[in-house]
Amino acid sequence: MLIRNLSKAALAIFAILLSGCEGGVLDPKGQIGIDEKHLIVVATLLMLIVVIPVIFMTLYFAWKYRDGRDQEIYAPKWAHSKNIEIVVWLVPIVIVIILGVITWGSTHDLDPYKPLEHEAKPITVEVVSLNWKWLFIYPELGIASVNELAFPANVPVNFKITSDTAMNSFFIPQLGSQIYSMAGMATQLHLIANEPGIFNGISANYSGAGFTGMKFKAIATATAEDFDAWVAKVKKQSRKLDSQSYKALAIESENNPVEYYGTVSKGMFNQIVMQYMHKDTGMDMSHHSGHSSPKNGETE
Repeated sequence: MLIRNLSKAALAIFAILLSGCEGGVLDPKGQIGIDEKHLIVVATLLMLIVVIPVIFMTLYFAWKYRDGRDQEIYAPKWAHSKNIEIVVWLVPIVIVIILGVITWGSTHDLDPYKPLEHEAKPITVEVVSLNWKWLFIYPELGIASVNELAFPANVPVNFKITSDTAMNSFFIPQLGSQIYSMAGMATQLHLIANEPGIFNGISANYSGAGFTGMKFKAIATATAEDFDAWVAKVKKQSRKLDSQSYKALAIESENNPVEYYGTVSKGMFNQIVMQYMHKDTGMDMSHHSGHSSPKNGETE
C-alpha cells in the first residue's frame, strides 16, 4: 500500500513538472527555439550516459552493504584495474569530445547576431527596455508600441536592442535565444515564429522593484494581412513618440498597460542609444534614468 501511494505521488509530481514545459523553452514555436531544444535534449542524453550508471551503482551498493546484512562482507581488493580505468576515463572523454563538437557547431549556427536565411524579407524592430516596460519601435513603418510586439509568422525579425535603464535581458522563451539590453549599446537578435500564436515575452534579468510586471505579448499573426491590420490599428493612434513624449514614457511605472504610438520621430532608437555617448545629440533625456551623459573627453 505504501509503495502504491508513493508511486501515485511520484506520478503526480512528474506530471506537474512536465506541465511547466508548456509555453517555455521545451515547447518551441520558432526555428531557433527548435534547434536549441534539440541541443538541450542531445546534451542531456549524452550526460545521462554517465549520470544514470553512477546513480544506479550508488543506490545498489548502499542497499547491498546496508547495516544488518552480515552475509555481505565488504572486503575490497585494492589493486589496479586496467579495464575499470579505461571505462572511467574513456567514456567521459568521448562524451566531452562529442559535446564539444556539437557545441562548437551550435554556437556558430545559433549566433544571435547571425541573420536568418529565409525567402521572406525580414522586418526590423528596435527594442528599448525601460523601468519597467518594453518599447518596440518599427523604424520602417514609423510606429511604436509598449508591451506588445507583433510580426507575421514565418517572417524573420531582426531585433536591435538597447536599454535606457539597468541591464535587462530580452527573451521570448518559445522563439529562442535571449540577449542582453544595455544602456549606450545596441545588441542584436534574429528570431522567427514557425506558426502563428501569442507568446510570452519577459526580461530574464532582474532589474528592480517592478521587474515582475516587465512582461509583454509577442503576437505572430497568421498572415501578412493580419499584421497589416495591426499596423493600421496602431497608425490610427494620434500619439507621437518624440523627445517630449519619450521623457514621459521613460518615467518609472509598474505593470504598464499596452500603448500605441501612431508616429515616431526618425532616428529615435539611435538617439536613445547615443544619449550616453555624447551631449550634442540634441536630445536631453538624462533626467529620467539616473544616468548622466559623459562630458567630452570623459568615459563612463
